[in-house]
Amino acid sequence: MDIVAILLRRVRDMGTEFVRILPQLGIALLLLVATFFIAKSARRIAERLLSHTDLRGTLVNLVETLVGVAIWVLGLLIAMSIVLPGVTPANILAVLGLGSVAVGFAFKDIFENFLAGVLIMLRKQMRIGDFIRCQDVEGRIEMISLRDTHLRHLSNELVVVPNAYLFKNPVEVVTHSQQRRHEVEVGVAYDVDLDAARTVIRDAIAAVGPVQEDRPVEVYAKEFGDSSINFLVRWWAGSKPVDAHQSRDEVVRAIKRALDGAGMEIPFPYRTLTFKEPLPLTRAKPEGQADSTVG
Repeated sequence: MDIVAILLRRVRDMGTEFVRILPQLGIALLLLVATFFIAKSARRIAERLLSHTDLRGTLVNLVETLVGVAIWVLGLLIAMSIVLPGVTPANILAVLGLGSVAVGFAFKDIFENFLAGVLIMLRKQMRIGDFIRCQDVEGRIEMISLRDTHLRHLSNELVVVPNAYLFKNPVEVVTHSQQRRHEVEVGVAYDVDLDAARTVIRDAIAAVGPVQEDRPVEVYAKEFGDSSINFLVRWWAGSKPVDAHQSRDEVVRAIKRALDGAGMEIPFPYRTLTFKEPLPLTRAKPEGQADSTVG
């Protein structure tokens, strides 16, 4: 009975304490609601102010996020101080400092992606809208957050990539410059004059619209193929994937037309069949007559 009385007394004391701190809880709740609206307004103000500067979109997103996080941290600390008057921001920070090692191990991946996101946003080489390749993923950057990066495939699938993955591995920014070099191989027959073929190919490419006129068209004899002498052809055009496909399509068609017009053969592979034993040849006879075999 003593145990039951003690439990009832403890429950009654807890209820009394809860009723006593109800005003503090209400004030803390109102403070959190106010913090939500203040953080939202602060992010909008930061966006409007930074939109008139030359900062990249990733840096604008970073500043907006940091402003919101700072306001939320301050609001939470004040709310905890109101609910628990004996707890001050200094005490909370001290407790967080003591538990930082355990928290760090528990949330290692989250913190890693967070820090990687900050560093990626600070990069000048990666911007919203760039097309990138990283290991097995590629696509156009649609958004960079503090946790992950959203890439849009050319086939329209959305890929969410952890920031740590992009930070640890080499990233190829395909559209870092407006122009890049493209290449294709073309073969001509062995009896074709290679100097004349080089001139025909170079002139054909120079007349293609997407090819940059201020960049040289390079045509190199590359190797002796099975059925042809192969040329390595290089030119400069737009860096976007669609620009690459378009310029390659026009270049290949222009080379084919030019070589055909010059009477230069683009050979296909020849195959020679050799048999160990002589094969009998049968001569077809008109219907009604027996076939004759040539030994």
